[in-house]
Amino acid sequence: MLDMAVVFGTLILALVLFATGRVRYDIVAVIALLIVTIAGIIDPVDAFLGFGHPAVVTVAAVLIVSRGLQNSGLIDILTRWVTRVGEGKVRQVFSLTGIVAILSAFMNNIGALALMMPVAIRTARKSGRAPSYLLMPIAFGSLLGGMITLIGTPPNIIIATYRAQNGGAPFLIFDFAYVGVGVAICGILFISLIGWRLIPCRKSPASREELFAVRDYLTEVRVPEDSKLAGKMIYDISTATEAEVVVVGLIRNGRNIVAPSIYETIMEKDILVIKADSGDLQTLLDATRLELTGKEEISEEVIGSDTIGIIEAIVKPDSPILNRTAYTANLRWIHGLNLLAVAREGGRIQTRLNQIKFQPGDILLLQGKKDALQAALPKIGCLPLAERGIRIGGPKLALLAIAIFGSALAVSALGILPVQITFSAAVVLMILTSIVSLRDAYDSVEWPIIILLGAMIPVGQALEVSGGAALIAGSIVAAGSTFPPEATLVLLLIITMFLSDLVNNAASTVLMAPIAIGIALDLGASIDPFLMAVAIGASCAFLTPIGHQSNTLVMGPGGYRFTDYWRMGLVLEVIIVVVSIPLLLLFWPMY
Repeated sequence: MLDMAVVFGTLILALVLFATGRVRYDIVAVIALLIVTIAGIIDPVDAFLGFGHPAVVTVAAVLIVSRGLQNSGLIDILTRWVTRVGEGKVRQVFSLTGIVAILSAFMNNIGALALMMPVAIRTARKSGRAPSYLLMPIAFGSLLGGMITLIGTPPNIIIATYRAQNGGAPFLIFDFAYVGVGVAICGILFISLIGWRLIPCRKSPASREELFAVRDYLTEVRVPEDSKLAGKMIYDISTATEAEVVVVGLIRNGRNIVAPSIYETIMEKDILVIKADSGDLQTLLDATRLELTGKEEISEEVIGSDTIGIIEAIVKPDSPILNRTAYTANLRWIHGLNLLAVAREGGRIQTRLNQIKFQPGDILLLQGKKDALQAALPKIGCLPLAERGIRIGGPKLALLAIAIFGSALAVSALGILPVQITFSAAVVLMILTSIVSLRDAYDSVEWPIIILLGAMIPVGQALEVSGGAALIAGSIVAAGSTFPPEATLVLLLIITMFLSDLVNNAASTVLMAPIAIGIALDLGASIDPFLMAVAIGASCAFLTPIGHQSNTLVMGPGGYRFTDYWRMGLVLEVIIVVVSIPLLLLFWPMY
């Protein structure tokens, strides 16, 4: 009983921390693992075996293979036609949501969404509409598509391994499609015809210029001959005044230097192009005796050029710069990036830039060398919102990527080799054929997810060995004892749905899978429909922006509020319950 009390206490603590988001989810998982290990429920020798679990290996391999498909140019070719779907809202929502769902069935949900977000924003802006009517639908589409295959989402991979551990063969690649395809089709049709109309129209600016109005804050100042700044570096401006200014350009002898280095020496008669509001501008002028040039129009060339670019990027939920400012995150010193503005929930933040602590979903307007921008975004945990050009790896590269990926699918689908082996082999082949570089391979792995899975799998085992899973299962069976056994299946699905709206879907799967098995054993039924119900429920995080990273990522660009998600999500979850239960009973009979 003491072990059970420790496990329940640990899970309650973990769920609270997951839901509040005060501590990052991978750290929460490690804390939970340490508690059950120190308490003696899990043998210290076995504490970290979860990191070698087939589900963890498979998730990592699928993420790398997804990067390979992106690098080959194949996915960019598939998404090109979306920009030609026309002006009709229903057609746009259906096309974008559909293609995201298809991509999500065979690659990481976040990767599919990241590819299509710039396309959706461009489509909305081109139509003169707010992106809010497109972004939530494609986020939900990424979750629906993940239900279709084994590799579509981590919960499916976890469920397959639980089946293998309990006397059956692991589910194959397309075993999830029997239910997943029907659910995805009904979900996409609902979103396209009705669902998007339930989303509040969050009016947001139609372009970057309207949202950030950077030009309104640009000023040219001249360095006089007797200036104390002459001979010093740009970096020294920050020590000479408390004003918040960003030097975005320098004009010297008629030559324009865009985004100069902070170590660039300031010379007499230089003209500095600075970004500052009126108050900071006056503070700068008073402290340094710089002179206004009197020029009112600032040309585009002073902040951008062939080598210097400006990009909008969104902060990911697991970004290393969360709760840090531009200064403490070293955006300028380490990554060579100027932070020009920050927007949150569809509106520009007016707080001083050096005081803004980054939050998930924030949109950052960054300036820097174009190659530095592309290299820095993955390091700071941000995704580009500006639409990228179509990258064509070449027909041979695309065909090679298809051949490797298709072979891995076929071998797994036929049950010749386990999925973790086939996709690990696919990773090796993609690296050897230069479809994915070794650096890309490591960068593409979502390490917080890997840590979460590796730590939570033993915690799920602690719930099982302590008798906690059996106790919860017995309580659910007792609650539905006056109804047919099918009602217990419905109850399990709804509970998993609710849990996934609050915590990471992989964590909810690890917790609910042992309970599902316990329910099946109590009823003397097959474990298959109950495990499949958990897989479906874990992918149904449609009520909140915190249940899944896809929902969090679209919150800022769409200007959504926390309460916007349930308006469409609640109806969608009801539809999924109504559609999935008959399909589960048809393809995975209880007896």
